[in-house]
Amino acid sequence: MDYQSLEFEYKPSPDQRAEQPARHPVIVVGAGPVGLSLATDLAQRGVPVLLLDNDHRLSTGSRAICFAKRTLEIFDRLGCCEPMIDKGVSWKLGRVYFGDEEVYQFDLLPEPGHERPAFINLQQYYVEGFLLERAQGLPQLEIRWRNNVVGIEPGADAVTLAVDTPDGPYRVKAGHVVACDGARSPLRAAMGLESKGRSFRDRFLIADVRIAGVDLPCERRFWFDPPFHPGQSVLLHKQADGVWRLDFQLGWGADPEAEKQPERILPRVRAVLDSIGAGRHEVEIVWASVYTFACLRMERFRHGRVLFAGDAAHGVSPFGARGANSGVQDAENLAWKLALVSRGEAPDALLDSYASEREFAADENILNSTRATDFITPKSEVSRLFRDAVLDLSREHAFARRLVNSGRLSVPAVLRDSPLNTPDADPFDGRMVPGAAAADAPLEGAWLLRKLGRDFTLLVFGAAPAWTRELPLKTLCVGAEGLAAERYDARPGTAYLIRPDLHVAARWRAPTEAAVRAALARACGQR
Repeated sequence: MDYQSLEFEYKPSPDQRAEQPARHPVIVVGAGPVGLSLATDLAQRGVPVLLLDNDHRLSTGSRAICFAKRTLEIFDRLGCCEPMIDKGVSWKLGRVYFGDEEVYQFDLLPEPGHERPAFINLQQYYVEGFLLERAQGLPQLEIRWRNNVVGIEPGADAVTLAVDTPDGPYRVKAGHVVACDGARSPLRAAMGLESKGRSFRDRFLIADVRIAGVDLPCERRFWFDPPFHPGQSVLLHKQADGVWRLDFQLGWGADPEAEKQPERILPRVRAVLDSIGAGRHEVEIVWASVYTFACLRMERFRHGRVLFAGDAAHGVSPFGARGANSGVQDAENLAWKLALVSRGEAPDALLDSYASEREFAADENILNSTRATDFITPKSEVSRLFRDAVLDLSREHAFARRLVNSGRLSVPAVLRDSPLNTPDADPFDGRMVPGAAAADAPLEGAWLLRKLGRDFTLLVFGAAPAWTRELPLKTLCVGAEGLAAERYDARPGTAYLIRPDLHVAARWRAPTEAAVRAALARACGQR
């Protein structure tokens, strides 16, 4: 299906004829990857949700293309990952070049025993299309196209939105509103809020091209100061449909309109292809864009009954694929909390943990993004000398490779300081600390993350105590040997409390019913 050409019909709603504004439990504004993910998750949890979008089409152009393992696992739980895997290009290997010489390679997922790959490359419009197909099948989810939110009035017990449509304006209320309306967020502006951070004085050209008959490995290639683009950087990636993404650093003085013209793009592309022995192939320009970027975020992601997610809340450079991935992870973090609060099963304060956890994650992403940008685009002669020395040393010395930064690729944040965590009372080794995203592992005929489910789960290695049958959550028993036990540093009797977003909330060597109930209450904000 050509998702870029789809147009969705505007349909009047009974809300537009109501004498008083109709009230909805949750309204999500913006039908991009973040808004669609959040609305789908809420609807799957039984929360009626209204999704408003000012357009009647999905995104055009490739835009975000790199979707990380953690994000794919979220899409699994939303029920739309399989077509993405089938359509996308899976990869885990990368190559880094200095000049025309390869200095080293890296493997993002060297260990076996994971259902999903480290990354897939897939054009954003496909991701939105597969999410939309899933969303349209959910009875609790209503999508209204060409419904442009032009005003917002936060209140103590509801939020009122002013919405403009082809039939004129109307007003609607919500228990909570989530702004997923992008980097320029009209809702953020309407509330007099802003994102603050650092802007970078550089320009980059994205050129998505179709290369006829080329057969290259599915790897990420990054060049520092190559002879075919001296003094700058170049990135090459493969996408679906035989399309390749090239990203050229241009410098601040480049003319954005001139650089998007075919007579500028094609020589650059051919120079890259010549360097890897593919210069004889025909090239078709599919999409091009010149961009600048900033690393910034809102001071707070929660303002009463209004919450912000994705680019509306934070922005990073594209190096490391941290934009769309962190936005989808915002949605997953928020959905289960908003569902519990909306149903009256958790206190309103639980939503404060969305803000604190995802603000922390945004700071981590911004730090990594800023460091990558400073390494890729040194702003002084001293910085450039340091970078070039690191690249020279990385040819033969492993310690230097840890300093090379062509974009630290997206990984889930470890929420070590979350107020929802129960501190360890027993010694553990490994990475599955409270706040960590749960690791996958093969089970007999299944995968661990798929067995954990959508709500709180007590993961027990070995036999579960009898009292677990009285708990208000699912208990999953797995073997105390094998890869799962190894990744969770488990012995017979070890147990982990896993949150609905599959972060670790607590762990014990020999849990008691009282300890598990206390940790569950804490993870639901009932301290």
